[in-house]
Amino acid sequence: MLFVLLVTAATIGLMVIQVYWIRDAVKLKQAVFVRDVKQAVNQVVFEIDKIKLEERVKEQRRYYEENLGLFRTYDSINQVLYQNYKNLRSINDIDRFMRSTDMASKMYKQLTFSYNRQEPGNFYYNNKTLIDSLIARSLKSKQIHASFEFGIFSPATNSMILQKTGKYPKELLSESFVFDLSPMGSLFAYPNKLFLYFPNEKTYIISQLWVMLIVSVLLFLIIIAAFSFSTYTIFRQKRLSEMKNDFINNMTHEFKTPISTISLACEALKDTDIPKNEAIYDSYIGMINEENSRLSSMAEQILQTAVIDKGQLRLRKEMLNMDDIIRAAMASKSMALSGKNGTMEFRAEATATMLSGDKVHLTNLIINLLDNAIKYCIEPPKIVIYTENKGHLLLIKVQDNGIGISKANRKKIFEKLYRVPTGNIHNFKGFGLGLSYAKAIVELHDGQIFVDSELDKGSTFTIQFSLN
Repeated sequence: MLFVLLVTAATIGLMVIQVYWIRDAVKLKQAVFVRDVKQAVNQVVFEIDKIKLEERVKEQRRYYEENLGLFRTYDSINQVLYQNYKNLRSINDIDRFMRSTDMASKMYKQLTFSYNRQEPGNFYYNNKTLIDSLIARSLKSKQIHASFEFGIFSPATNSMILQKTGKYPKELLSESFVFDLSPMGSLFAYPNKLFLYFPNEKTYIISQLWVMLIVSVLLFLIIIAAFSFSTYTIFRQKRLSEMKNDFINNMTHEFKTPISTISLACEALKDTDIPKNEAIYDSYIGMINEENSRLSSMAEQILQTAVIDKGQLRLRKEMLNMDDIIRAAMASKSMALSGKNGTMEFRAEATATMLSGDKVHLTNLIINLLDNAIKYCIEPPKIVIYTENKGHLLLIKVQDNGIGISKANRKKIFEKLYRVPTGNIHNFKGFGLGLSYAKAIVELHDGQIFVDSELDKGSTFTIQFSLN
């Protein structure tokens, strides 16, 4: 028992450690996922800034060209800035340019306002498909293939000015990744925000660990199966050891009784002080023969069980009438039944009773069932044997009024060496081999055997043979 407890504790410990490893692996994978998403979307923000810059440069160029006369009336500084506009090559250059004059600042404010409108004409609205493709491409470059939802939020209007599908408005505001979109210039203090939400984030992260999870589950199952098998084997060996000891004790007792009887009879026959006549000789010799037959029967039963266990039993099959087999078995147990003032009745209701089988073993099969019916009965036995046909089947039922078998024991009575506990009643002899032998013989004849029983209400054993 201590060994089982130690193995159980070790198994549970291994499982707990494995669970912690999996949990840590999931956390690590989630951290890598967050890092990759941030790197990917930072690249997207940069791409969006480039697009906005290009749009802004085009807008400014068009504005200057349309209002060239207006700018020529400005001071020389503005004229110089305009002449240098075509040479601008970076965001910093443009930012410096936009901060240089009042006219440029005014144009900037008009331009950035359009980024916050929730209607066609909005910069993001016009580039919705492009932004979606930029995000998908950037995520793919990081080996992220999860579905996503994005939205653009404007702090200036405190509203979502763009959504990919509009299916997850609450999730975008509460469970998403948030990135600042660069402002068009330092005059705009509250940049728009890019929200990115993955509806199946947890499932996706776990799916990245499917190999490890499957291996872990398999290891769990192997450990549990091995532990269960080991525990089962230990308890089975322990039970078999107990049953073997009981068998040896029963066998010693069973053999000792007839041996003692034969010994006493022989001593009585040899004792010259005891007057002897033909009737006394016959009595003692009959006693010796009876006990010798009993010894021979018990030895044969043990040997037959050993032969069956080794798979070496060979049946000598022939066409038999089971009614004749049953009557022969009943005749062999008539004396034992008379000794307990019992009765036995045969109700032959089957019309088809011929089958191919071994005469000796089928007879022993019925004798074993009758022997149990007589043995496990406190009152005078009342045994009824039925035969009936059911389709292509022959059913043989042996019913008694014995002590019965509990539900828990009914599952075990066909096991070798198993004997039903009888409490304080110790007058039921046997090795626990009869029913295991009966089951083996029935199965060797391609049949089945069942038991229906209740405590103190007797038992009914049903044998089912196929007539085909």
